[in-house]
Amino acid sequence: MEHYLKYAAQITDTARFLVEKGILKGTGGNLSLRIPGEQAFAITPSNYDYMKMTPEDICILKLDGTAISSPRKPSIESTMHAAIYTNRPDVSVVFHTHQEYASAMSLINEPIPALFDEQVRFLGRAVNVINYAPSGTGWLMKNVRSKLRDGHNAYLLQNHGALVMGPDIDRTIFNLQLLEKCALTYLITLCTECKVTRIPAFVREIIYAKLRSDEKKIIEQN
Repeated sequence: MEHYLKYAAQITDTARFLVEKGILKGTGGNLSLRIPGEQAFAITPSNYDYMKMTPEDICILKLDGTAISSPRKPSIESTMHAAIYTNRPDVSVVFHTHQEYASAMSLINEPIPALFDEQVRFLGRAVNVINYAPSGTGWLMKNVRSKLRDGHNAYLLQNHGALVMGPDIDRTIFNLQLLEKCALTYLITLCTECKVTRIPAFVREIIYAKLRSDEKKIIEQN
């Protein structure tokens, strides 16, 4: 199991960083990391304080759900993470969080449209809503899987929180923070009751094509 500890340590270090940033709190949410060269991933355990978590607590699972190493009960969202890795070969990191502003957007069941160039460049055409299903269920996994073909890197889980992904930890943290900025800005703008402007559709498509091109290159390199 020594081989997996370096990946487990990346998970725990990232969790602590996100706690310090106020994005993760208590035991809410879950983080995972694809194991390079294997049909496997590392994921945080279920209902365990991030600030107490050590690399030895991290679970290593195969994409079919079989445990390679499971010192604690894996996150109940493990099947959701596995579905993302199976259907998105460009993705190596997945974060599910309950961050406040993205979670607030998930309650009004409205996607965040293309507000900013950088949003489209790194998150996708829009931050779409994935229909509600109870946490940890096959229904939720299927709802998530149905959305993955668009190549977006951020979604709102209806009445639940946020789902963010990326090719590595640094980019996924960036995507997570970008999502929260977009959610907060959009919520404030909605409160003004003024018209919300969006970037022009033709510009959105040009920028989105760059994101899709990057994802294709990642797949080809792997």
